[in-house]
Amino acid sequence: MEASPRLLPELPARLSDATLRELHKLGVDVLLKQRVVEVSPAGVKTDSGQVIPGRIKVWAAGIKAPDFMKTLGLETNRANQLVVRPTLQSSGDDGIFAIGDCAACPWPERNGQVPPRAQSAHQMADLVHDNILRQLKGRGLKEYRYRDYGSLVSLGKFSTVGNLMGGLGGSLMIEGFVARMVYLSLYKMHQLALFGVFRVGMLTLSHFFRRSVHPKIKLH
Repeated sequence: MEASPRLLPELPARLSDATLRELHKLGVDVLLKQRVVEVSPAGVKTDSGQVIPGRIKVWAAGIKAPDFMKTLGLETNRANQLVVRPTLQSSGDDGIFAIGDCAACPWPERNGQVPPRAQSAHQMADLVHDNILRQLKGRGLKEYRYRDYGSLVSLGKFSTVGNLMGGLGGSLMIEGFVARMVYLSLYKMHQLALFGVFRVGMLTLSHFFRRSVHPKIKLH
């Protein structure tokens, strides 16, 4: 169920359409322009009055920072994110930086905010590292400029679709095996940045042996 006129409204329309097609192939019913107004043990009710029965409900309502962020004495938005300047310093304290999901960072090119995605957080981390060193040395700080390298939507083991941004401003749609390999490569890159080569190698081996030992269970 999606309140917007199309699925994944923050992503390019072609990617939204491709994701919708893949979900239909998997037998998933997608309801658009349906806003949830009530969730009960029996099911979900929309603003149109429709009631969808269901014992299990999964709610994904976007990004919201923890409530304690509002108690820090710094400016926050309604999602509890710290409002930051282009240098990624908080609006109320030069010595406090914020990155990732807890940062409400302006995106002037889109007249909005930088989307809470892994690639934006990765770019923010690199800039904050440089800016902290610059601040310690008394040098001027750099301003953050988000670069969108594309998006990938993984539907688990079933399918992956995405678009890759080209150097000339265009984009390339990818689906199926190629998109899946790109997604897995990016996932491993993020793991390497967080855990290092040794731990990621051990995690990969552990995952491989778990899949080899445990038989697949079919649900009927």
